Order: sequence, then structure tokens, then C-alpha cells
Amino acid sequence: MSARTRIKICCISSLAEAEMAIAAGADALGMVAATPPGSGMVDDATIRAITAEVPPPIATFLLSSRLTGLEIAEHVRHCGASTIQIVDHIDPAEIAVLAVSLPAIRRVQVIHVDGPAALDLIPRYEPYVHAFLLDSGKPGGTMRELGGTGRTHDWDVSRAFVRATRRPVFLAGGLTPANVGEAIAKVAPFGVDLCTGVRTDGHLDPEKLAAFMAAVRAA
Repeated sequence: MSARTRIKICCISSLAEAEMAIAAGADALGMVAATPPGSGMVDDATIRAITAEVPPPIATFLLSSRLTGLEIAEHVRHCGASTIQIVDHIDPAEIAVLAVSLPAIRRVQVIHVDGPAALDLIPRYEPYVHAFLLDSGKPGGTMRELGGTGRTHDWDVSRAFVRATRRPVFLAGGLTPANVGEAIAKVAPFGVDLCTGVRTDGHLDPEKLAAFMAAVRAA
């Protein structure tokens, strides 16, 4: 029997959305702090109010675009999350600083997949993180995107990434109830993560959420 695929629901913007996702069976919740343009941004006070109420063993991910280990550590302490999702390709030395500052916090590095070169980042980050998350952003350029794009990327690259690293890998980027089964079959990720695919007019949609959960369980 294959391992169960974990499910992370991102862009949680209220306690009500958190409770809906947990009731549907989510393993983890993601809260997006102020970042370059993207979906689901929420203020730190709201994040703190959500993380204070989430029961174990549900993981709470803070998505932060801060660039130094000390700044990220301060952000995590303030928001009370159990996991930090680093959404930019930062200097690994800063993740090492974060690990010393907050050793109990789980560290997840986002890799924005824009071709096979994404695999070159495995040795750069693998010694410093507990997991990777593959997304479809574009951290370079004038219009920086660090997640929440609703776009898929090349799942062949994602599959190669999963096979090449010893760390668990979450797959994100354009997942929906219609395509998540194919994504799981092709990539075999540890977990899947999505924001826009279970939302209608920016709000978590219970019907889309239920359909996504059913599709993952059936995969």
C-alpha cells in the first residue's frame, strides 16, 4: 500500500476557513504574510489568532518573504506558526541562522520550478531544511511571483526532483480537484498544496474543498 498523500490548504485567511479545512481533513494550513503580489495575503495579527486555535497534530505554515534568518525567526515568533515556508530563494546561510535561532520550528524551502535547473537547488538547500515545496512562481524580474499563481509547472521536473532528494516534497501550483489525481500519479509527492483551486471569489469553497479531498484520497 502506498503512503497517504498529505494535504496542505494554503491562503487561510480566517479562523472559520481554518476550521473548514481541518474538518475536511487537511493535515496542514498555510497563512500568507505580506509578500510580493499573490493570493491570500493576511495580516500578522490574523495569522497569530489562527495559529493560537489550531489543534495538534495540524501543522501551521507561515509563508514569509523575509530574507534573513533573524528576521524570519522574529516573524515566526510573532505569528506563532509551527512551520516556516520560505517562499524566496534565499542564502542558505540565513536558513542556518534560523535553525540556530528556532531549532524546534520546521523549515520548508519553496523551489519555483522553471525548468530542470530546479534540481540544482537540491544540494544548496537540502542540508538546512526539513522539506521542499515545488511551486510555479517567478522570484526574478520586476513582477515577482512567490506563489498563489494558479499555474501548473512541468511535472516531469517535479518527479525528477522528488526522486533526487531525500527530503519530503510538497507539490503546489495550479492543482485542482480535476488534475490532482494525475499529479500524484506522475510526481508521487509526500504532500500536495493549493490555494486558488479550492476557492471561489477568493473564499474557501466547501464544495471544491470536498471534491479536492476526495480526489486526493482516490489517487
